[in-house]
Amino acid sequence: MKLAINGGKAIRLTNFPKWPCFNESEDQALLRSLHQGYWWRNQGKENNFFEQEFSQYHNGYAITVNSGTVALELALLAAGVKPEDEVIVPAFTFISTSMAVQRVGAIPISINVLKSTYCIDHNLIEKNITPRTKAIIPVHMAGHLCDMNNIIKIVNKHDTIIIQDTAHAHGACGEEGKKIGDWGTLACFSFYNLNLMTAGEGGIVLCPTKELRDLVFLYSNCGRHAKDKEYQHTIIATNARLSEFSAAVLRIQLNRLKEQTKIRERNAANLKEMLKTLPEVTLQEYNTKIVTSHPHYMFTLNQRIAYIDRSYFVACLFAEGIPAFRAYKAIYYVDNYWLYPCATRNKQKFVDSCPIAEYIANRGVWIHHRALLGNYDGTLDIYRSIKSDFNIKKLMKYSVI
Repeated sequence: MKLAINGGKAIRLTNFPKWPCFNESEDQALLRSLHQGYWWRNQGKENNFFEQEFSQYHNGYAITVNSGTVALELALLAAGVKPEDEVIVPAFTFISTSMAVQRVGAIPISINVLKSTYCIDHNLIEKNITPRTKAIIPVHMAGHLCDMNNIIKIVNKHDTIIIQDTAHAHGACGEEGKKIGDWGTLACFSFYNLNLMTAGEGGIVLCPTKELRDLVFLYSNCGRHAKDKEYQHTIIATNARLSEFSAAVLRIQLNRLKEQTKIRERNAANLKEMLKTLPEVTLQEYNTKIVTSHPHYMFTLNQRIAYIDRSYFVACLFAEGIPAFRAYKAIYYVDNYWLYPCATRNKQKFVDSCPIAEYIANRGVWIHHRALLGNYDGTLDIYRSIKSDFNIKKLMKYSVI
């Protein structure tokens, strides 16, 4: 069989649903916001309505901001994280998790992740807590929820706080329907273009109390209270306000989230049953008792097929019509991780202490969630494309990223 990358016929000839997903509802929302004549959040209504709706969906008190990265920064500030404090983060995550820590002058401490779920290894958290540790940022990787119950038990023994990085967890729920806000911590969502809800850019901070929500608002609104008419700026802050147009679009995106999550879960479950028959891959595990939002469908290429170049494998899938990508680098391989402030300039220390993060970063593959919004035939095409790559005895070395 000739692969599509080598001139063969692609397995997936019909496009998966486009992302971002939109229709006339977004058109109407944008026009409504336009003709209201109030395009600034402090005069308009769309941000306020969206915050209320998002709060009800996830439980908590929400404040919109202009990106998920900024959401993390403002949450850290509101939580009282200061320069030279330490914040524990997973070594396998998007760089914004650690970069936000550095932006407020604190030091990210990277620890290993679990081989099963790719989430932070809660068994290592307590070993890495020092007198300087102020916060822990668990990342719900690819929509799989971290072991929040155990993480909360650890935090309760120490003078530390939790800020959930929920960039992948829109609509995710724990056992017995427990929502993100029910853990009583700060949580930071992203509305970046590839995420489960999007306005191109944007973010939101979900807070456990109204008082904390009001503080995050101050940090996002140049230090100015919502009803201030005297230009009184009470704290050193920034302008992180989300436009009314973005909030209007996100209200529509939120309306679709529940149904889209069901579709992704169903197709992910079907794909799991297919792929678990392939000895060449190990799937990210997820608990069937919880709702996993699946912004990515993730797996690793097993060491027994180390001859397969991961970048070429991803290129082959893309040529077959599958929106596949390589996993993130471990964050200590990113240049800005080593800019001040940082814990140490000894990269080898992290390499040695984070073998699972290393393995996932080097052998991980993810498929974008739009491929899980199709029908059963689309799921079958994903499986057939992956299987066809493994039918080749040895893939040539080839780098695309």
